[in-house]
Amino acid sequence: MNFINHSFRHAEVIFQEPEFREQFEEIIQIIVDITDDDLIARHQSYGTVSEEFLPKSLSRAINHLLQERFLAAGWHGESSIFRDPDYQGDTWRLDFAKQDVSVEVAFNHGSVVAWNLLKPVLASELNHVQKAIQTKIGLIIAATEELKRAGGFDGAIGTYERYIEFLPPLNNILTVPIFIIGLKAPETFRIEQFQLAPRKKVGRVVMREPGLLTDGDWI
Repeated sequence: MNFINHSFRHAEVIFQEPEFREQFEEIIQIIVDITDDDLIARHQSYGTVSEEFLPKSLSRAINHLLQERFLAAGWHGESSIFRDPDYQGDTWRLDFAKQDVSVEVAFNHGSVVAWNLLKPVLASELNHVQKAIQTKIGLIIAATEELKRAGGFDGAIGTYERYIEFLPPLNNILTVPIFIIGLKAPETFRIEQFQLAPRKKVGRVVMREPGLLTDGDWI
């Protein structure tokens, strides 16, 4: 997949240091190795038995592909930030962690943008609650506005652009470097939502025919 990025607190420079470079290169390789064909195949696989099981968006396909590839590369999935049993569950977990790097895949509601930005801080700073993991730098993967539209995502998700907007007011709270990646729309297709039943929508793959649409029309 193609992407854009934003570096907060010099994260891009820090990721080039020997301590972090290998993990950073793994993350980038995992993302760019996901092709449009991979996305189409995974999305359509959910509707193999019946079209009613097709998701409305690419969110599930992207999440599953990232999960498989991060775990295959030796990353720890759903890593707890704290040891204390009172602070467990999704709220207190990172999507992936490896050595000094924490990663969040953030396709959820816009209301949790600030919390997703705070998770790498909780994982990296000392805390009064006993820690289960100690990282030093964070990375967030989100959908750009163009992927939200072309991928059939819910209108209420927190996009890459929204994450960037939250950085200035949270500047004094976000004390660790964070690298934010915005996934771009597929180049060869889009997801079109179709009303399969009165209360059931599915997302169908619509291929792009070269030369018929401009980029602006497409997204």
